[in-house]
Amino acid sequence: MKFATLPNGTLDGHLVVVSKDLSKAVDASAIAPNLLSVVQNWHKYEPELQALYEQLNAGKLQGTFDFDPSLCCAPLPRSPQWLDASAFLNHGKLMEEAFNTDPIVDAETIPVMYQGASDDFQGPTVDIPMPKESDGIDFEGEFGVVMTEVPMSASVEEAAKAIRLIVQINDWSLRALGPREMNSGFGFLQAKPSSSFAPVAVTPDELGEAWKNGRVNMSLHVTWNGQRFGEPHGSEMNFSFPQLITHAARSRKLTAGCILGSGTVSNRSRDAGSACIAERRVIEKIDLGEIKTQFMKFGDKVRMEAMFDDGSEGPFGVIEQKVVANLVKPK
Repeated sequence: MKFATLPNGTLDGHLVVVSKDLSKAVDASAIAPNLLSVVQNWHKYEPELQALYEQLNAGKLQGTFDFDPSLCCAPLPRSPQWLDASAFLNHGKLMEEAFNTDPIVDAETIPVMYQGASDDFQGPTVDIPMPKESDGIDFEGEFGVVMTEVPMSASVEEAAKAIRLIVQINDWSLRALGPREMNSGFGFLQAKPSSSFAPVAVTPDELGEAWKNGRVNMSLHVTWNGQRFGEPHGSEMNFSFPQLITHAARSRKLTAGCILGSGTVSNRSRDAGSACIAERRVIEKIDLGEIKTQFMKFGDKVRMEAMFDDGSEGPFGVIEQKVVANLVKPK
């Protein structure tokens, strides 16, 4: 199934079911009010939503409408918890090499993960306000999963069964603020603005063979101001999503609706490019001896779209956003 959320004046938005080809949608609020409610009550709502999805794709429904991603919120405008890993070890190793830092102890056996803000996820096409260009504005393309409740100390098998939806994410970063917060020992806060999401959340079966080994085996095509930036592939993820969920649930249960991100998609081959500016800068320092690429400026645009290996468009839709100056003054 494929789901999207439209704004309706509430914190969780209005649920719609989207057709397989992303061309049509239908109001699903008669079944469930929003996607968070669906994830929290999956077995209650899943049969009716599946039937609605099948009828939509068969062209048997009245009241359908053209699906317009520009009208969408994030599939889940808020979540009980947002966890983000760094599951592509190539990304971390590049950072260590460029800046001659000590490797993280046990990084190859224990995932690196932080807990971020989950109360204000952004839609796929809204302008993104940032405080200052000097903060080092960066995009980060990644994949994520939405889960039902996961018990404390869950096994990898239990974690795999808890995955309900897959999403595509732009996890914004302010690179100038990150080092101080990491060195504090408490982790990210100001360095991590609200994350953005592609318009459509999908059940794992929508990926077909691209959902394999608990990973999204698709390339993430990223352009910056219309220029190719990279298309790294999700198959090189060193920890699977079930492994990441198990790590997060070691000492606490995870409630239904929690979202877990993969971290920046990163490949060993330089030909794949990158999914964030920081990684390109690191590669420039290693390969060229100097950093040439600057971070984003106000007015810059980033576009992200997952693609299947045969070159066909992915199931999540497109993230396409512009960075702007924050002009909202506190009251």
